[in-house]
Amino acid sequence: MKPVNATQARMRCLIVDDEPLARSSVRKLLSEEPDVDVLAECANGREALAAAKAHSPDLMFVDVQMPGMDGLELVDQLTRQNAGERSPMVIFATAFDKFALKAFDAHAVDYLLKPLEDERFKQAVERARQRRKLEQVADATRKLSEMLDSMRLVLESGPAVAGRPPGGYPDRISIHQSGRVEIVELADVVWIEAADQYVLFHTDKTEHLMREPMAELEKKLDPTRFVRIHRSAMVALPHVRRFERDGSGTGKVLVGKDLWLPVSRSRTALLRDRLG
Repeated sequence: MKPVNATQARMRCLIVDDEPLARSSVRKLLSEEPDVDVLAECANGREALAAAKAHSPDLMFVDVQMPGMDGLELVDQLTRQNAGERSPMVIFATAFDKFALKAFDAHAVDYLLKPLEDERFKQAVERARQRRKLEQVADATRKLSEMLDSMRLVLESGPAVAGRPPGGYPDRISIHQSGRVEIVELADVVWIEAADQYVLFHTDKTEHLMREPMAELEKKLDPTRFVRIHRSAMVALPHVRRFERDGSGTGKVLVGKDLWLPVSRSRTALLRDRLG
């Protein structure tokens, strides 16, 4: 057995097979892998779902044919259970090769035929290691991108803070059109929509159209109260009821009574920080 580097991240694994002998075979082969910890053995899909929820494994060895919930159904349920978060990597192990295509459609790392061969098994585990490294690099890149985007947005808001009037940011906006002046109380504004060179103020009761680019308006508004969530929308933080983020890095925010607005990937971190 090769020694494992103490700093090397370990892979946490579940074994799922209805046959005790098959589970024992996988466990024995995994004992030769210095960076793999077996968290639990499961005899069926329901046990596997519960174990995955309890342990959050990195990798699962799954038999395809099992009574009740088969391996392919298990992977589908795992995807649903994780609801947008990354699911564990899966290596299928079965006595039949007819399920291979469906297995790879389910984004399996590998597909092993029983009886398991030592060298082929090691190749499958190595594939899992490589995929995990790629996923970790992707996560790190995404987090760095979000951090840089947040820094950029903070810097962009600097002129608005530095250039605010002595009395602070306005509590109301005056809209001049057709010989009249319309007053919009900013406390009533739920969100603001951009439309070419215009902006549309949305309140619970009505809408107000104003000729001004969103970028210019953003500089005039209090950044602790109004946050840009993508290029064509800004939300009022006191009216935000819920914020959700999906696995791709984008998100959505619930404002007002029942309106969901999309949040771009570059602005999710800033919105989360402003919401506290």
